[in-house]
Amino acid sequence: MKHSTATRHHPFASGVSRFSLRSAIAISMLATALSPATYAAGIEDSILELQHDWEAIRYQSPPAEREKRFEVLVAKAHKVSSSFAGRSEPLVWEGIIVSSWAGEKGGIGGLGLAKQAKALYEAAIQIDGNVLDGSAYNSLGVLYYKVPGWPLGFGDKVKAKELLQKALAINPQSIDANYFYGEFLVETKQPDDAVSYLERSLQAPDRPGRQVSDTGRRDEARALLEKVRAR
Repeated sequence: MKHSTATRHHPFASGVSRFSLRSAIAISMLATALSPATYAAGIEDSILELQHDWEAIRYQSPPAEREKRFEVLVAKAHKVSSSFAGRSEPLVWEGIIVSSWAGEKGGIGGLGLAKQAKALYEAAIQIDGNVLDGSAYNSLGVLYYKVPGWPLGFGDKVKAKELLQKALAINPQSIDANYFYGEFLVETKQPDDAVSYLERSLQAPDRPGRQVSDTGRRDEARALLEKVRAR
């Protein structure tokens, strides 16, 4: 990874020895500047910033502004993924943001974005399926039950259930995994089975630094639970 970064930032030299020397110097400088601790801090800070940007748009922005703001955030997320190539966390968050943009856009354009998000989640799972406590499986499962099935899209309720259950197995207390499995059960006409998962979502422990997202998700779980009980 470091070698390719060095090569990309230096033009081709006229001679092999000159190129090799430049590459060696560049790699040495990069290794000195980017220690494992610095690299880890960089990716954590970048992910945290994406999380906060996403939740501000999702839960605090007027609905009319969300599509455009998610579009802008997608470009930022892609830069993070490119900067930390080979890491699964940025791919998951790029996928979440692309999925959110797809949801706001809707229609054929939204379907194209959903396919893009699907590829990002699958790439993250190839690197580390357990990343972010199963978020890649959970988010991919959500796509599978929200996107239309063949011939329009790739939607598949059986596949969705499999992925959502994988996410729950990784993190049974997850506020998101429990909410989305509950929503899946409601949408597949199993509302009675959904109640316990929605209740678990409401009772899930707070996530440090995710107060806005946790409050928003609990509001969604509460509203869906009330709808189920009132039917």
